[in-house]
Amino acid sequence: MVAGVLALGGCASMSAEECLKADWYQKGVQDGRSGKTRHYLDEHVKACREVGVTPNTQQYMEGREEGLLRYCTPASGFEEGRRGHSYAQVCPADLEPAFLSRYRDGRRVYDAQQRVYTISSRVNEKERAVFMARDDKDKARLRRELSELQRDLQRAQDDLASAKRRFAY
Repeated sequence: MVAGVLALGGCASMSAEECLKADWYQKGVQDGRSGKTRHYLDEHVKACREVGVTPNTQQYMEGREEGLLRYCTPASGFEEGRRGHSYAQVCPADLEPAFLSRYRDGRRVYDAQQRVYTISSRVNEKERAVFMARDDKDKARLRRELSELQRDLQRAQDDLASAKRRFAY
């Protein structure tokens, strides 16, 4: 029976074993530090219902508030943005402006990085097309397109370097 209970919850927010051993305050801290919304507790309730465990809502919410204090910092905002993570508007009103300011800075770096990746991929595809082209006219056209993409790539790389310098990355 225990083995069957522990096998539950493949895609759940918590495994059966985690539900059975949960420190709800610490689980709240962990979720707060990850920027999870208060509704994430509902996912834990669903996951743990299958093993007969009811989360301690008060402990969880107190822990989540502590975790959010660690999450809602300017440094964390920058990292969340730089990684391309979304922001679920979980920060307390007094911490949100500083968090969001750095989050936007991080997103600018992320967006610049994504642009470099996208153009780099297009350059690689165009280089393969030039190599595969048999017709001289096609090769010349593809080389012109490749040259334009390489200029775009250089501008994107310059923009990324500038964003990293500007936002103290």
